[in-house]
Formats: sequence, C-alpha cells, structure tokens
Amino acid sequence: RDAFTRMGAGLLFAILLVYLIMVINFQSWTDPMIIISALPAALCGIVWILFATGTTFNVPSLMGAIMAMGVATANSILMVSFANQRLADGQPPMEAALEAASTRLRPVLMTAFAMIVGMAPMASGLGHGGEQNAPLGRAVIGGLVLATFATLVLVPMVFSLVQHRLVRKARLADINL
Repeated sequence: RDAFTRMGAGLLFAILLVYLIMVINFQSWTDPMIIISALPAALCGIVWILFATGTTFNVPSLMGAIMAMGVATANSILMVSFANQRLADGQPPMEAALEAASTRLRPVLMTAFAMIVGMAPMASGLGHGGEQNAPLGRAVIGGLVLATFATLVLVPMVFSLVQHRLVRKARLADINL
C-alpha cells in the first residue's frame, strides 16, 4: 500500500512538474493546459483496459500510466507547437488547429503505434514471470489508445476554442483603448 500511495503521489507530482516546466517553456499558462487536456483520456484508457483484462492496480500498472502519459504529453506538445506556429503565421485559430491535426497525424500515430506494438508482448503476460510485468504493458496500451484519439481530436478542439477566445478578448481590449 505504501508503494502504491507513493506511486500515485509521484504520478500527480510528475503531472504538476511537467505542467510547470511547460509553462516555462511555452511562456504561457494556457498552452500547457491545452496540452494536458489529453491526459484524462489517457487515465480513462488505463482504467478501462485494466478493468477489461481483470488486472489490478499495482506498481507496474502505475509505472505504465506514467509512461503512457509521457508519450501522450509529447504528442500533444507536437500538436500545440505546430498550431502555435501557424497561429503566428496569421492563420485563424480553427485553421491552425485543423492544419496541426492533419500535418501531425502521421507522427502522432507512428509514436503511439510503435509504443503499443512494443508493449504488446509484455501485455500478453506469456513466458516465465510474464504476468508480473503484464500490468505495465496493459496500462501503456490502454492509455495510449484513448490518449492518441484525444490528442488528434480533443487537443485541436480545445486549442481552437481557447485561442479563439483569447483573440476575441484581445480585439475587444484594442477597441476599448
């Protein structure tokens, strides 16, 4: 229980730390929020696959959760960075988000698919002691399946909505001056 509690706390601390590092990197509070909008889907995928396979929450499954969220975060960073570049080039937020989703589709899918395929043998639990590490592989696979969908669909939608509001707010501020 102690290890499980510490891993859960470590997971929350890791999310917070990654968020704060992204705030520094992007010099924005909103872009990291957009990026981590894919993480709830990753958590849902992890819980879903562990439940579907009858696997318990344990230290390996929490390690898999951290791995899945790391890949999901990296994929979301790709998406938001590209959309921000298009936004800086003068494209409206919706067009920037759509272009980011279509242009980054292949890299995001390749990253997630490579990780899923790489974890499939571990998730099967075959071989001597294979069942011991199976929760790690299952958590990664479940988390990435839903996180990839969220990265390709939800993150561009959130980006478009947030940036549209920020652009509208800036226009209203300019008018009031």
